[in-house]
Amino acid sequence: MKEHHPQNYDDIINLPHHISSSHPPMPLAKRAAQFSPFAALTGYEEAVRESARVTLPPPNLADDELELLNRQLQQVLASPAHQAAITYFVADSYKDGGRYETRTAVIKKLDNPRQQLLLTDGTGIDLIHIVRIQPV
Repeated sequence: MKEHHPQNYDDIINLPHHISSSHPPMPLAKRAAQFSPFAALTGYEEAVRESARVTLPPPNLADDELELLNRQLQQVLASPAHQAAITYFVADSYKDGGRYETRTAVIKKLDNPRQQLLLTDGTGIDLIHIVRIQPV
């Protein structure tokens, strides 16, 4: 093995740092960027986040819960304002399951043939997705 002798560099150790006359110095931000990590697999982080995202199962109400929901709906429809806070299931477009949303809206009508609750803003909510209706 070769032995290192400090006197080998004596001729250059005290020379000033070279500054190019033809190339401007690189900005510190760009110089630091060349050492930053890179994404070897594009889209991998997003795919991991998507698979880790939690979705909830659709509602599966028992008969007594459906009866209570029906009574609450009739109570809201009997009121003059037809306004209610409705909690319902929204299916996820990418994964099985979905999420539950609650919104306060005015009910336009109950569409029995389509089994939907129609709101004044034009939204239709499937009756099988509704889990709670509270008069406002």
